[in-house]
Amino acid sequence: MEYVSGGLLFDLCQTMGAMGEDAGRFFMSQLVASLDYMHNLRCVHRDLKLENILVDEQLNLKIADFGFACYKSIDSLKSYRGTMTYMAPEIKEGKTYDGTQVDLFSIGVIIFIIVQGIFPFKEARKEEYFYNLLLTG
Repeated sequence: MEYVSGGLLFDLCQTMGAMGEDAGRFFMSQLVASLDYMHNLRCVHRDLKLENILVDEQLNLKIADFGFACYKSIDSLKSYRGTMTYMAPEIKEGKTYDGTQVDLFSIGVIIFIIVQGIFPFKEARKEEYFYNLLLTG
């Protein structure tokens, strides 16, 4: 197992606050490349969050904690997995979901936090004011 000495992306976001769009693009390209690699192997994480992403000395990201990961059968999942503030609404609603889409939803929340320095919403549900703004355009 590789040792990553830089700590958690969560700690970096706590220290830096809003890092802006340039940092968002820098980290987004790494996260999308990582997801592309995982998803091509038919593997989904299902618990992507700042606390499960490590950062090395060159600000390279390393995805960690595959405790909720699913392999091979990833496009019709039903189990309730993830962390509430990063979780896609279809998981909370108990619907069958595509693991690749819920991973991408979590990445969207992560990038928002990196760019803006705050969570976009507490939970992805219609009753949540900011999430409802996204749903209604």
